[in-house]
Amino acid sequence: MNELREQLDALAAHVRDPATHPGPPGIEARRLKIYSDLVYNNLDGLLAGGFPVIRKTLGDAAWQALLRGFLAHHHSRTPLFTELGRELIDFLESDAGSDPLRPWLAELAHYEWAELGLQLSDAAIPPHDPAGDLLAGIPLLSPLAWPLAYCWPVDRIAPGVQPTEPPTEPTLVLLRRDADGRVHFSKLSPLLFRLLELVDTNIDARGDALLWQLALEAGHANHDGFVAEAMPMLRRLHGEGVLIGTRID
Repeated sequence: MNELREQLDALAAHVRDPATHPGPPGIEARRLKIYSDLVYNNLDGLLAGGFPVIRKTLGDAAWQALLRGFLAHHHSRTPLFTELGRELIDFLESDAGSDPLRPWLAELAHYEWAELGLQLSDAAIPPHDPAGDLLAGIPLLSPLAWPLAYCWPVDRIAPGVQPTEPPTEPTLVLLRRDADGRVHFSKLSPLLFRLLELVDTNIDARGDALLWQLALEAGHANHDGFVAEAMPMLRRLHGEGVLIGTRID
């Protein structure tokens, strides 16, 4: 049994990193190459479809080097193919996977993965009053609405757009999933992103208190006027399912 385990460990090490690990003795190189190529090609097929912008932006050589590094150095925590994209993001965020020439790579990977991540999310909608007063009650953000902030312009990176320094303003986007499973992307203003951030982290403050806080942070002296101007935005967010209503105690 120990000998068999040693052979399997040697084969696994070779499949993950054939350039470093020769594989178990007694198996000809041609057969070992079949296994290593099969694993690599399956990985390539699974990830290339999930990260088409990265695949196109990197080009063949850099993309292949990324996959080889991922195979050699990252130990996935899940056997699920649907989680493979999340594992690649974890690798890119680690020291082993970081790329000093492409410091935006991990954020771009997250941006590309987010649509599938939201489609697969099984987050439960909490108890709420869908007709609740968003000002007098405690507004709730849908768990199927994701406000995301990126330092890099992830929506514009392409083969001809590869920034070396992050812009002064972050890229703020909202992903929301409809009842039919479709995911919608939209850009957010800093003010709207901050509002959704306040709602998401809120424990017991009423909606009008959150708007007052937002007004103070934005430097608006006329708080009542700010709240009145914000109401159409709140109604739109509620209509789109971003705000699902108010909390039920």
